[in-house]
Amino acid sequence: MEELLALALEDPDRGRAWAEEVLVGDSDPVRRSYAHQCLGIVHRERGDHGAALRELRAALRDARRSSVLDRERDVRATLGATLVFAGRTRSGLLQLERAAAGATGGLGARIGMRRAGILVLLGRDAEAVPVLRASRDALVLTGDAVWEARARIWLGDLELRRGHLDVAEEETRCAEEILDREGAQLERLTAIENRADIAIARGDLATGLRIHAEVAARYRSLGRQVRYAGTATRARAYLSAGLAREAVELLDHFLAQREIPAVDQAELHLLHASALLAMGDAVPALAEARTARTLFGRQHRPWHRARAELAEFQARDLARAPSSRVRAVALAGQLHAERAHEAPSALTLAGRLSTGEQRRELWAQAASYRHHPNALVRAGAWHARALAREETHDRGGVLRAAAAGLDAIDEHRRLIGSSELRALATTHGRELTAIALRHAATDARTLLRWSERTRATALAQPPATSDAATIPASLAALRDNGRQLAEARQEGAPTEELERERRRLERAVRAESHTLSATTAAQQRPASVEEILAATGETCLVELVDVDGVLHVVLAHAGKVRRRVAGATSEIAALLGPAAMLLRRAARGRPADTTSLGKALQEAVLGDAAALLPDTPVVLAPPARLHGLAWSLLPTLHDRPFAVVPSAGQWLRARASTPPDPASTVLVAGPALASGGAEVPVLAGRHPDAVLLDGPRATLDAVLAHLDGAGLVHLAAHGRFRADSPLFSALDLADGPLTVHDLERVPRAPYRVVLSACESGVLAPVGAEELLGLAAALFSLGTAGLVCSVGEVNDAATAALMVDLHAALAVGSDPATALCEVRRRAAGDPVAAGTAAAFLALGV
Repeated sequence: MEELLALALEDPDRGRAWAEEVLVGDSDPVRRSYAHQCLGIVHRERGDHGAALRELRAALRDARRSSVLDRERDVRATLGATLVFAGRTRSGLLQLERAAAGATGGLGARIGMRRAGILVLLGRDAEAVPVLRASRDALVLTGDAVWEARARIWLGDLELRRGHLDVAEEETRCAEEILDREGAQLERLTAIENRADIAIARGDLATGLRIHAEVAARYRSLGRQVRYAGTATRARAYLSAGLAREAVELLDHFLAQREIPAVDQAELHLLHASALLAMGDAVPALAEARTARTLFGRQHRPWHRARAELAEFQARDLARAPSSRVRAVALAGQLHAERAHEAPSALTLAGRLSTGEQRRELWAQAASYRHHPNALVRAGAWHARALAREETHDRGGVLRAAAAGLDAIDEHRRLIGSSELRALATTHGRELTAIALRHAATDARTLLRWSERTRATALAQPPATSDAATIPASLAALRDNGRQLAEARQEGAPTEELERERRRLERAVRAESHTLSATTAAQQRPASVEEILAATGETCLVELVDVDGVLHVVLAHAGKVRRRVAGATSEIAALLGPAAMLLRRAARGRPADTTSLGKALQEAVLGDAAALLPDTPVVLAPPARLHGLAWSLLPTLHDRPFAVVPSAGQWLRARASTPPDPASTVLVAGPALASGGAEVPVLAGRHPDAVLLDGPRATLDAVLAHLDGAGLVHLAAHGRFRADSPLFSALDLADGPLTVHDLERVPRAPYRVVLSACESGVLAPVGAEELLGLAAALFSLGTAGLVCSVGEVNDAATAALMVDLHAALAVGSDPATALCEVRRRAAGDPVAAGTAAAFLALGV
């Protein structure tokens, strides 16, 4: 009958059927006790605690009738654990103590395991460790392989929580091997989930996400839903990766699918609160944290209740609501006494609420975690150190602490291959960046150095792909879906089903990209001030830095670095909408006067620094939120060559690129352009050796193949910027959209690219001063220069503009100079001038 209990977990439907059959036709109290116990476990795992407790009490009555003490002990242990899961902690512990009395051998070990599991649930890890170890050793001696594996899984999870990663991995792998050998495939997935958590704790986020994805697929193949524990660990992995929205959606989906055990409900609310906090949603996060704290209190789980209370304080802090300083300090002290991962955050928050010596002491305690094995915990500790140094006006100490904290963030993302995740990971360093820039802003050179340390770092590494020679099935399916959608729209056919399939495939492509590991663990060194100055020559670098909501302008030219303060970023943000509206008017053939708006933009963005610009070409390195500004609207920039770059470091990398020899030219015309891609035939006539891909020849595979190592590529195709998911921003080709995910698979970057589509140069600001989009993907691949638009453009005016642009490029002009010539020629035509203003030169 022991097999019946195994089926309760491994195959609950089969176990339930067998148990009900026993209860109908068998009067033996031992067999009936097993049947009721099996049904109790099945109901418990499905979250129906009322039914579970009724079955387990019936099992206990039958066990007593049998007079087999070990049978009674075993049932009582299951009853005790289930009472705890139902939130009745004291009653459950009492039943477990009664079950353990007199139990020996394998049964004693199994009861000990359950008791240890409950101790872990209550946060009493130190008490649980020796109990679990003793149970594991006893089960090895008795030869009970499946229960030995369960003990090892629990012990591995506990050692992981205590930071003993090597021990945790050894126990987990041993458990996985045993369960595989015993054919317990469902329980084996729990061991594999633990392995994902261990990988993430080691800093290998991509491997952890990949394992979680494989486990989810395996559950589906077995016809099962992922259990709460697996869902929770995956949600925590998402939060580590900066994917807060995905974590919220995963938890919401899980909650909607089934009834949740009381124990899991409390943990779900806490995890949901953490995810909402990461999204910046203070009000719902506060409600979830309060619910979790109440539930943990009722379940007598102080360890978890403390963490729920911390989430409540964090939500109040985010909402700028008042909090109790006394309680915050006490909570921080409690977590610090445990040396908990959450302690630095709690101590830092309590320090903010305190003053004087108490504040300094709390921040010093938080800083004591700066040698913790977890990189994100270390980063939080260094942030506290920076705050403490700020309190004593130690500017150098602040900057040294911030540098160490950002180094920890770099370590956290060093193995991440996904461009998106690398960018999002910088979110963890946002507060460190803010405090560093605040203290660097008093000196021009220091501000330039720190600005370079904290921006566009994800672009310094090429994206990783699963196999450049093989298109993943999900990406291939998405391409086909894009083709079908385009055909359906042209024919006026319904698209709802295709749109649903597109969203599903996008989720699959995106999830797969998150599991890629970096091709190199090396981090790009930020450019030094000396390297930047040496490269400027006759060019003036203008780096714009957002410091506490105010734009600082740093000019590097002729061996000098100067700084001026311009307008508030909120003031500039208010002007971005009107600027975009002017571009839309021009795109639709309606003249628009840009003079007054251009002056207002220049005053807000450059201020007094405009008068310091020498009569030379300019390279602009704006903050991420301003990258999409039509910079030529500024009077001082309209009549001079200027290029826009994410950072000075990216500019230096672009300058170091060399054009291919021989340098091929590729001309592409996509479908459904109002102008028909009118410039492409003209350009083909001027470049007889160019590769021409138009009409049905402009396919994804053909375009990607010719992009590889090209010298100059011109892409005339409709473009779509996806603010909701920048890596699905796309250009429309004959057989579907070319997305960023496709571009990232090009082995060798084209040297220069001209994108004539609307919004082809729009980039999404993510993380802390990072950028995602079509242009960012080309930069990360190694493209030196691009010409692209940051708004809607008029197709007819664009065709003429592109012909003039290529004429200037053909005589050796760089993109910035060529685009300047185009703007001058368009000055007499309002529509042409507005169209030219929408295009930017990026890079060199």
